[in-house]
Amino acid sequence: MDDLPHILVVDDDRRIRNLLQTYLIENGFRISVAATAAEAREKMRIVSFDLVILDIMMPGETGLSFTGWLRAEGNTVPVLMLSALAESSDRIAGLETGSDDYLAKPFEPRELLLRIRGLLRRQDQPGRGRAEVAFGPFTFHLQRGELRRGPELIRLTTREREFLKTLAANAGSTVVRGELAPEGSEEGARSVDVQINRLRQKIEDDPSNPVYLQTVRGAGYVLHID
Repeated sequence: MDDLPHILVVDDDRRIRNLLQTYLIENGFRISVAATAAEAREKMRIVSFDLVILDIMMPGETGLSFTGWLRAEGNTVPVLMLSALAESSDRIAGLETGSDDYLAKPFEPRELLLRIRGLLRRQDQPGRGRAEVAFGPFTFHLQRGELRRGPELIRLTTREREFLKTLAANAGSTVVRGELAPEGSEEGARSVDVQINRLRQKIEDDPSNPVYLQTVRGAGYVLHID
């Protein structure tokens, strides 16, 4: 049992906590639960978790605020946010605060399981746990979302920054289009390609023959770092 991934579920809805606890235990995880951010904080002072499943809308401290505190403390535990808010602005706010993934309620339990396993796989990948990644003359700070070429700050749009955060966190490994634009979001495959091309204009000497941000045919994209 000690070898199983240990997940902390934080949600003020007891029914959801109980359902997630039962389902995830049945699928091979150790589970602890908390009803508030304050309770979660106390548990995390004692236990090192492999992943946190966190509701955004909670009484008192919100999931966004709690995630911001985690990142300010230097805690890089993967955070999967859950929310009844399905607007893209809410998803972006969660990612900008430092969460690793976002799932809108209601959701299919199988999709939650796939998201969890995907986040846990990323833990051993080259970009994970780094404050910043370097490629060629560029450095990208994951928490601040800052791209620099030497000392020069490169301006990024919100969408470009979000894409680059995902690519950098999974540097050296393929990021499928679905991770950049989850099914059901307003981002279609064409929109993803447009954002990738815009990023290439900013980081590649020859965007038509990219060195750093390359296409993996039939799958997605990979960011090659130094």
